[in-house]
Amino acid sequence: MEKLVNTIERLGGVNLLPVALAVVAFVLIGNPSSWVTLTVAGLAMGMMIFLMASGLSLVFGLMNVLNFGHSAFVSFGAFVAASVLAGLSGWLSGDSIMLGALALFLAVSAALLFGLIAGWFFETVIIRPVYEDHLRQILITMGALIVSEQIILAVWGGTPTAVPRPDFLEGALIIGDISIEIYRIFAFALGLVVYIALYAVLNRTRIGLLIRAGVESREMVEALGFRIDRLFIGVFMLGSALAAVGGAMWAGYETLISPALGGEIMIIVFIVVIIGGLGSIEGTLLGAIMVGLVGNYVGFLAPKLALASNMLLMMAILMWRPSGLRPAVK
Repeated sequence: MEKLVNTIERLGGVNLLPVALAVVAFVLIGNPSSWVTLTVAGLAMGMMIFLMASGLSLVFGLMNVLNFGHSAFVSFGAFVAASVLAGLSGWLSGDSIMLGALALFLAVSAALLFGLIAGWFFETVIIRPVYEDHLRQILITMGALIVSEQIILAVWGGTPTAVPRPDFLEGALIIGDISIEIYRIFAFALGLVVYIALYAVLNRTRIGLLIRAGVESREMVEALGFRIDRLFIGVFMLGSALAAVGGAMWAGYETLISPALGGEIMIIVFIVVIIGGLGSIEGTLLGAIMVGLVGNYVGFLAPKLALASNMLLMMAILMWRPSGLRPAVK
């Protein structure tokens, strides 16, 4: 085992874990077409989870805030997007790909806008008074989550809500014996674009430099004349917006959502953030891909273990790396 770990570290470190997992799964599954279908499904699921988890990772890593109300943004994003798609249902069917794409863009944009506004309110009213106090952060954000769930019940009701999808995202690509859902390809591409954009902003721009400098020494950045509090509000708003977009994408994936959506997905989101390493965007992506792949592979090979697969993965990772796969370096 030690030799295997050393080999992985030498060749590419933890970044090779998804590849190693896929190779092992290929041997166990045996059927190439089933393996490809499951792998694509796992990657797509991982990217959707990344969208939801990246916001939580951002807020904790850059602001040191434990936001247990993060799942509220996921739920609201899902229901807002579903309502917009339902209102534009006439655009979703038919031969016009342009109208369908516009309806989808408006739905995701509505979820994004709601996440930005809700994030500003949440940070200003709820989070700001409890900075540097993790216990109070947990208590007050849990309370905000309960209130948010009741608001969803009051507005949309407790009955599961159907989520329509544009016709051009329905169906699957058939390549020989391989079947790949079009929506999964779209979800993977969107998640990849978001990751590249986040990485570029945080590591290649002046704003990203200021945010990271503010985390290290807030007083020094403020002494240079920068309003670090405004930057932190922007970070929180971005994290909330990403959660809302992730919720919108997950709603289209499930096609039937309930007010319990956020609470159910939040367990997976926290597992991903812990596996990847608290505060690390790169770790969050790696953890999300691992969770997506393991969930699909185990669900196919041993369905009875599917529900426990994420917990087992987290236990195995933390026994090997207690700080996660790629924790943020501070």
